[in-house]
Amino acid sequence: MNRKLLLLWCLGICLGPLMAQSNSTKIEFVEYDLENGLHVILHEDHSTPIVAVSVLYHVGSKNEDSERTGFAHFFEHLLFEGSENIERGEFFKIVQGNGGILNANTSFDRTFYFEVLPSNQLKLGLWLESERMLHAKIDQEGVETQRGVVKEEMKQRYDNTPYGTILPEMMKRAYTEHPYQWTPIGDPEYINKAQLSEFMDFYSIFYVPNNATLSIAGDINIEEAKQWINDYFADIPKGTKEIPRPTIVEPKKTAEVRDTVFDNIQLPAVVMGYHMPAQDDEEFYAMSMLSQYLSQGESSRFNKVIKDEKEKAVFVGAFPIPTEDPGMALMFGIANMGVSADDLENAMNTEIEAVKEELISEKEFEKLRNQVENDFISGNASVRGLAENLANYHVYYGDANLINTEIDRYMKVTREDIQKAAKTYLQNENRVVLYYLPKEKAAN
Repeated sequence: MNRKLLLLWCLGICLGPLMAQSNSTKIEFVEYDLENGLHVILHEDHSTPIVAVSVLYHVGSKNEDSERTGFAHFFEHLLFEGSENIERGEFFKIVQGNGGILNANTSFDRTFYFEVLPSNQLKLGLWLESERMLHAKIDQEGVETQRGVVKEEMKQRYDNTPYGTILPEMMKRAYTEHPYQWTPIGDPEYINKAQLSEFMDFYSIFYVPNNATLSIAGDINIEEAKQWINDYFADIPKGTKEIPRPTIVEPKKTAEVRDTVFDNIQLPAVVMGYHMPAQDDEEFYAMSMLSQYLSQGESSRFNKVIKDEKEKAVFVGAFPIPTEDPGMALMFGIANMGVSADDLENAMNTEIEAVKEELISEKEFEKLRNQVENDFISGNASVRGLAENLANYHVYYGDANLINTEIDRYMKVTREDIQKAAKTYLQNENRVVLYYLPKEKAAN
């Protein structure tokens, strides 16, 4: 349920023992639907005696009512409260007592739950997730408990963390109509106002088999797993309520947005957010590689020039936020001692203009391709990573086999594609620029 500031918030944390995999190894899996609409994906691998059991619900913050933001994230917590057959607070004890780990996370587009267990405990994982889907404990006591938990998380992750509000401050200025304007943490005040009946309605709409993908990876026997899945999930009723999917298209930006945020910090920071395509768009891959070129590794353009040569920053980075609808590419830097926000922004703008004006070198491009390929392989190096990626590819792209082939989309990107993406999207009128300054500067 935790994210480390921004990068790990977007990229996630790979948990679970590593599984050997080479670039040439195809990941085999089977997938099918139960009659109630639950989509099932199974990957069998006997490398290690563990199994990841996961359920992805296609509900994130963008599915929320603008007057009830934070519901999806709230349910990430609430659905650990227990069920009709699991006592309150026992969820974690059961898994950990059987040698496993468990967690969940919420994004703009989905909520993901998982357990990584010894493979002889597959049935346990299936039972726990079926209980969550069918018999979750949605009552006043649990709601009040989690209200306190969410408030405390808000304080720890955002209010009391230097630069912790970057994402919500950026998104509320970047979007005026699309629900990406609020982040998954939402507004705790809406959670406080909501009645128990509203939480029960949210559960009955979204946490149903026809809005879920059960993805299992690891040391399993597929035919045996199919039988157990049928035993635990086939009788869960299909949801009968319409599942809302926002169709709002954010208007094209025509003017730069600039603002200042005063925070409890010592060093100024500059944050730039550029609108970019959705994660299944062809140009997303060029933008993703462009962000990596600018900031991954000490020899990247931002680190080498802005941090090391010019000494303008103690930290500088860039990354895309992969989203189901058109999203954002963020670039940010924390100024070195004595360096103004203006000075740091100028240094960042110089490097941004450079990638628009010139092709990256062949040598840099080859290094970039190697980095991308290595990251792609590493993303499938744990049973939890495999289960999550299979579910993501199915839900977002309608093609779970992209776990084997998405790398081809990256490898098709040329130097010219990267330059074109920079020219198209890294325009001033397409961005939000935030200066983060120490609170004592506010009086001036």
